[in-house]
Amino acid sequence: MVDDITNVSLMIFVKVILDSRLSVIGTMSKSRILFFLERINMKTAVLVDGGFFLKRYNNAFGRDNSPEEVATFLHKYCYKHLQEKSDTYKSEMYRILYYDCEPLDINVFHPIDGNINLKKQPLYSWKNKFLNELKQKRKLALRMGELSLNKTGFTLKRKPLKKIMNGSMQISDLTFTDFELNIEQKGVDMRIGLDVASLAYKKQVDRIVLIAGDSDFVPVAKLARREGIDFILDPLYNQIKDSLFEHIDGLHSKDKTFNNRNKNK
Repeated sequence: MVDDITNVSLMIFVKVILDSRLSVIGTMSKSRILFFLERINMKTAVLVDGGFFLKRYNNAFGRDNSPEEVATFLHKYCYKHLQEKSDTYKSEMYRILYYDCEPLDINVFHPIDGNINLKKQPLYSWKNKFLNELKQKRKLALRMGELSLNKTGFTLKRKPLKKIMNGSMQISDLTFTDFELNIEQKGVDMRIGLDVASLAYKKQVDRIVLIAGDSDFVPVAKLARREGIDFILDPLYNQIKDSLFEHIDGLHSKDKTFNNRNKNK
């Protein structure tokens, strides 16, 4: 079936024939080739580092949006990657893979208020609703890792830390909001790497779009490209290291609002 063809090399071959204007190809032959060309689908998988996405989203759009709004935004945003201007063929969404962790429900010590029950915090409820919303989205699957209990705690934010260091603020002036909760994920990067390898080796997709900003994904990008995958990085306008840039096929972000980096910091 022509609809099942995903080999980009076939599209390139057909385009070369059409551009060469060979006399041996009649009008009907060209029409048939164009008919087939229009039905060649390039399958795309979009992989989303959830922790990275939510951090960039909050910086750009604020933290007041509902779980439903953020989930809908993410889903629509991923589909924008099927609309590359340079594409001369149809692109089909294979799947959106979202990598994140369930929220913690433990007690964590806060330097101002003592022990804080994370399950009673607004973020716990918000995150659960957000994940449930994503589960209902078309062609979207969750890949869940774990949160490190040993590396979870409140740390002083950069701005009040600078004020204390330059003497413009005293330790006694610190409030609850001067601290932020730091949580380290476990297993997310590994799951992304395994999925990229599986997609590449099994030839399930022609293009992989990775929404992330971590240079640790260099081995993943190199593997995908060696297997003939068109590997696109979307850092949501976050700056990336040269070590990652030289191992990707393209750098595409789809919403310039993410470029307003300091809006809500």
